[in-house]
Amino acid sequence: NYAQALGDGNFIASIGRMLLFGVVQVPVMIVLATILALLLESASAKWPGLFRAAYFMPYGVPGVIATILWSFLYVPGLSPIIDVAGWMGLEVDFLGADTVLWSIANIVTWSYAGYNMLIIVAQLKAIPNELYEAARVDGATPFQIAWRIQIPLITPALVLTTVFSIIGTLQLFAEPQVLSKVAPAIDSQFTPNLSAFTTAFAYNDYNVAAAQAVLIAVVAFVLSFVFLRLTNREDS
Repeated sequence: NYAQALGDGNFIASIGRMLLFGVVQVPVMIVLATILALLLESASAKWPGLFRAAYFMPYGVPGVIATILWSFLYVPGLSPIIDVAGWMGLEVDFLGADTVLWSIANIVTWSYAGYNMLIIVAQLKAIPNELYEAARVDGATPFQIAWRIQIPLITPALVLTTVFSIIGTLQLFAEPQVLSKVAPAIDSQFTPNLSAFTTAFAYNDYNVAAAQAVLIAVVAFVLSFVFLRLTNREDS
């Protein structure tokens, strides 16, 4: 079963596709979440509670609903973005073979950036105020405070959110499954989870599907372990 799973070119291609997805999407999302957290916890921030709730709200929207909402901005004839681009003489295709992966990345980033932001905010709140006061007395600018004090001290939160995001990348299912109805470029084995689902319930090959599921878990474990080892080595 494992040999058959590893011999499935579509399944291997789906893992490679998600690795590319993770290499690009995960850093973008973590950087965005970090910037939002730093802005909300800055001394000059106004109504941080309101904006914190607003940024977190997309996480409360189920992935299926979020994908349906975003599909209205992706589908030609419905999307005002595509219409405006057309008026400007630009051809935009959010659902093409070369772009649909990044359209999914946009949905995932919109959904989970706020969740990761809250984890980072919680770590920022644990930083003693005395450190900020000492830095201001020494004449540190807000950027220097963020770069030299806050970011080094929120490293555990950054590591945690990155590991969660790596695991979530390989678990991607709802977004491509829903978007496949309007995006021909998304086939039934576009992601590893979709491939295992198709193998089990379309081909009725539960043994190979189980082997694929185990391989997905192994890849997620290995990637997370390697990332943790690298970050621990840098800390030491």
